[in-house]
Amino acid sequence: MTVSIKDVAAMAQVSPATVSRALAGGPVSAELRAKVEAAVKATGYRPNLSARRLRSRDSQTIGLIVADISNPFFTAVSRAVEDEAYKAGLRVILCNTDENPDKEEMYLKLMEEERVTGVIYAPTRATVGKLTRQSFNFPIVLIDRADAVSGQDAVVLDNFAAAAMLVEHLHSQGYRRIAGLFGNASTTGVERRTGYEEAMRRFGLTPQARFLAPSIEAAEKEAASWFNSGSAPEAVIASNGLFLMGVVRAMRAAGKSMPRDLAVAGFDNESWTELAGPGLTVIEQPVNAIGRTAMQLLLERLEDPDAPRRKVVLGGRCVIRGSTQTQQTSTAGAA
Repeated sequence: MTVSIKDVAAMAQVSPATVSRALAGGPVSAELRAKVEAAVKATGYRPNLSARRLRSRDSQTIGLIVADISNPFFTAVSRAVEDEAYKAGLRVILCNTDENPDKEEMYLKLMEEERVTGVIYAPTRATVGKLTRQSFNFPIVLIDRADAVSGQDAVVLDNFAAAAMLVEHLHSQGYRRIAGLFGNASTTGVERRTGYEEAMRRFGLTPQARFLAPSIEAAEKEAASWFNSGSAPEAVIASNGLFLMGVVRAMRAAGKSMPRDLAVAGFDNESWTELAGPGLTVIEQPVNAIGRTAMQLLLERLEDPDAPRRKVVLGGRCVIRGSTQTQQTSTAGAA
């Protein structure tokens, strides 16, 4: 049954006009606002977001909540979102959570206080399962991370296929002891680990996977321990750009070279990856398409709040360079 503004008013024991003023940020007392908000939560009422966007003087703003703005992936996606928001006449409030659930909660509350039109959000594993479409007075579009139960629109990479693609390439080059470093804070890390492990088993290989905190330092420490103990694998897959940089730093500190001492492959085709050593083999994510699609989904959700959930899964491209090639030939290519 559809809940109306009259149902909210009846539960809060106020008039429908008072409910409208409270939801639009109009002049009502703190006590009445609290009663209306409690009634909205209890009834599951979802206001017409498109109409509210047109009425509210504060509604030309969206929130963009990312996990780590120092991660080049999120920097690039944020730029794409901002470009599309500008075209739509919307401003952007950018928040960085550092993969911290407490900061996520704080920024989601800030979005409610600012009465934003909607939010584009990269949540942690700890938070994504708690999100529902009824949790907030604005729509949320998830980027990079998503689950099957939250009911939010989402734009993600096919992480399973991308990780498997790297295993397949390394196997084709003759590598058999292939380790994997995966972020422990996101669903993305889990999906990439699953793709890696299934591909390894398909080739009859034993997975060597580690979950790490998503930082350069964590990957650098892990790779350094391999070299110090003499137990380095033949190849490694770094599941994000920060891990990739950490592995390269550790190799440089240990005086190791690619791919002679360790073949290195990872994610995110940043400009530096072409210049490191013989060039790094990477999965190139469609960062611009992720940002554009997320903004498109948000605008479509505003126009039709009750439309079925949409999850857009985009493909990555494997850019092959010298860091994984057994014969040092071309420094670039694609598979």
